[in-house]
Amino acid sequence: MSRPLDGKVALVAGATRGAGRGIAVELGAAGATVYVTGRSTRARRSEYDRPETIEDTADLVTAAGGTGIAVPADHLDPAQVRAVIDRIDEERGRLDVLVNDIWGGETLFEWDTPVWEHDLDNGLRLLRLAVDTHAITSHHALPLLLRRPGGLVVEMTDGTAEYNGVTYRNSFFYDLAKTAVLRMGFSLGRELGPRGATALALTPGWMRSEIMLDAFGVREENWRDALERVPHFAISETPRFVGRAVAALAADPDVARFNGQSLSSGGLARVYGFTDLDGSRPDAWRYLVEVQDAGKPADVTGYR
Repeated sequence: MSRPLDGKVALVAGATRGAGRGIAVELGAAGATVYVTGRSTRARRSEYDRPETIEDTADLVTAAGGTGIAVPADHLDPAQVRAVIDRIDEERGRLDVLVNDIWGGETLFEWDTPVWEHDLDNGLRLLRLAVDTHAITSHHALPLLLRRPGGLVVEMTDGTAEYNGVTYRNSFFYDLAKTAVLRMGFSLGRELGPRGATALALTPGWMRSEIMLDAFGVREENWRDALERVPHFAISETPRFVGRAVAALAADPDVARFNGQSLSSGGLARVYGFTDLDGSRPDAWRYLVEVQDAGKPADVTGYR
């Protein structure tokens, strides 16, 4: 079994569930030691009040072949983030991959609600969770990542720069949050590139996260049962698909060619040749433009 990330150390910030969990597991499958952070632990849940925990994610990383290490942290608290980085430095002395996947805004934004009607406290809290957390984490983690050449920073968001640049994304606050993270990938690329590291922004497609599956009343095993109600859900992908995208990037000796860019799981699948767990290669963002947003009937032929 190929283990191209043997000896590498990664931090997946926001790895309790969804994309963060999928990324952590795939980095582990490639041989990495993966520190996983989040607010939901077996002892205490975040305001999400969901069953997924960072300890569960760490166990999945180890089961996949890596070394998973769960570290509770609220990434809005600089002291907690500094403590995470200090621990990684003390235990490993290096950081090769930083994945900024902190989000926490699913319950805070109001779909298709203008800014003057949107709950202001929820909107501002969403921005803090989506933007401030990433900035705080980068501030503390990047000196360790830059200690060795070849480091990789992945800013996780929703939507490519091309798509979000011309598309209103659900609400003022959601749109602003996801666009800001795209810009972080660009800005960090400018700051890290001359110093021997790479930064980029990455989006999954329509992801079958635990929260999404629950919203549609299905499980991963029977997710297609939701298609009668939501036909375009046929283009969806597992969180492991974007995880394989990150693992491929982390193992690529020429990853610097993507510095500062906005990438997608489906686009990278074409570059690196990986598939989702079912062997398909869903290309959600091309599908959204050419089929869903164009008002055509759901048909994933040629898109997965």
